[in-house]
Amino acid sequence: MNMGEILGWSGGTLLLLMTFVQIAPIKVNPWSWLSKKIGRAINGEVLNEIADIKKEQRETQDKLEKHIQDGDERDASMHRQRILRFNIELMRGEDFTHECFNDMLLDIDEYERFCETHPGYKNNRAVMAIANIKRVYQDHEKNGGFLV
Repeated sequence: MNMGEILGWSGGTLLLLMTFVQIAPIKVNPWSWLSKKIGRAINGEVLNEIADIKKEQRETQDKLEKHIQDGDERDASMHRQRILRFNIELMRGEDFTHECFNDMLLDIDEYERFCETHPGYKNNRAVMAIANIKRVYQDHEKNGGFLV
């Protein structure tokens, strides 16, 4: 027997054994392994592009979440600014209608809701103003002090 015949016989035997033999404790399917290797070789470029797209998608999602967070903080700051301005006007002795107070109470609700759900947001700037607005509102409720 020459070397070609030996390799041809052993190669055919190996191919036949790979088809029928499976090691019991270690489940190895040589055909699925081989097909995965061939599939990756053929589709390598596509797989790399998909990985790049997923990375870009994660980056875009992170930017979007940051943008939403910034917008929410900006809204909370605007609520706080209106609260502080309203409190200053109250302290100067200006009178307001019941509707104006109700609008302000909505701003306060939104601001407090944001502060509760975002513990890292600095809230100490409006606590006293909110307390004063609520106190004046309660006084007006009792005494009928709203501007008509």
